[in-house]
Order: sequence, then structure tokens, then C-alpha cells
Amino acid sequence: MPGADLIDTLAHAAESIRRSTTAEQVAETLRRQITDGAVPPGTRLREEAVVAAMGVSRNTVREAFRLLAHQRLVDHALHRGVHVRAVSRDDVRELFVTRRLVQPLGVEAALRDPALCAALDERVAAAALAAAADDWTAVGTANMAFHLVMVAGCGSAHVTAMFEQLVAELRLAFLQMPDHRSLHEPYVAANRRLVDLLAAGQRAEALDELARYLDSAEAQILAAL
Repeated sequence: MPGADLIDTLAHAAESIRRSTTAEQVAETLRRQITDGAVPPGTRLREEAVVAAMGVSRNTVREAFRLLAHQRLVDHALHRGVHVRAVSRDDVRELFVTRRLVQPLGVEAALRDPALCAALDERVAAAALAAAADDWTAVGTANMAFHLVMVAGCGSAHVTAMFEQLVAELRLAFLQMPDHRSLHEPYVAANRRLVDLLAAGQRAEALDELARYLDSAEAQILAAL
């Protein structure tokens, strides 16, 4: 019966969705562990360990690994398994090419939207508090949140999703840096200057400040790598 065929088809599709959803959840859990620094670049992700820790099937873990590879957070090498990706100098250059193309959109958005400026101000305040507590990992998180909020303000879900992936890759580069304080400390003040310029409506100066920020950050990371 056509109805029975449809039910079988939908049941199969529903099972595929459940498997996909579980793999996405596993991938997101691993993604947070990677970008938070709990699993540093170069670490091997052993399939059997993830299966045991998360209580999911091998197929689910393999699909999660595929998702992470698509996000450029892990590498899968034949006979070597899956490893958290180490970012190269060329990778960093590509990331900053993209940042220079995308982030001016966030500047334009913040110039039009006082609420976005206020949200950026909150991220700067969070970074300053973390710096005062000598928590430089939290400063880095607040710094990246600052730029994510700015880009999200341009109103494009596609651009925001792309930039979120870029930030996750950039966090891998941060994790390879020997001194997190020297990496993140200068950008608390830089973000404050940028917010002040945006709040004052100084477009050209804000774009110049962003360009200086990106040039400095790229040079610093490349020198460390």
C-alpha cells in the first residue's frame, strides 16, 4: 500500500535525523572542548574513548569527526587517526584575509545601531574584568565574543555562521601561543577605542582602528607560530 510505503520511508528518515542530531551534539561537545583548550592542537581523538565517554555508537562518533573535519577543527590522516588540527602560518594569513573582508560590515552595522554598540561595550567590560582577575583565557573568549557580536550585527545568518567557524579556527591558533597574556592584553584597550569611535559615529577612524587591530593581531600570531 502507498500509505505503508510512506510510513516506512518517514520512519527511515526519522531515524536518520535522530542519528544526525546525535552526531551534531557529539561534534558540538567536542568542538567546545577543543576551542576552550581542554583538548589542545595535536591531540589524538580516539574513537573508542569518545564512544565510552559519551555512550554513543561508533558510527555516531565517526559522523561527529566528519563534521569537525568539515569545520576544519580536526584532521583525519590514514593510519594515524583523528587529531585536533594545528594551525599553520598560511592558515592564519587566510583567516585574516577573510577578517579584513567581513569585519568592516560589523563596523557599518554598529554605526547604525546604538544597541549593538551597547552590546559591544558589555563585551569590553567583561574582558576588562577577566584581565583584572588575571584570567587570560576568559579575556580571549570575551575578545572573540566582541567580534562575533559585531559581525552578527550585520544581519546575515550566512556571514555569522561563516565567522563563527573562522573564530573557532582562530582559537586553535591562540592555543598554540606560548603566552596568552601577551596575546590578549593589548586588545582590551583596542576594543575600547573601537567602541568609543563607533559610539561617536566616527566611521573613518573606526575603520582605521579595526585595520590596525587586525594588522597587529596577525603579525603577533605569525611571529609566535
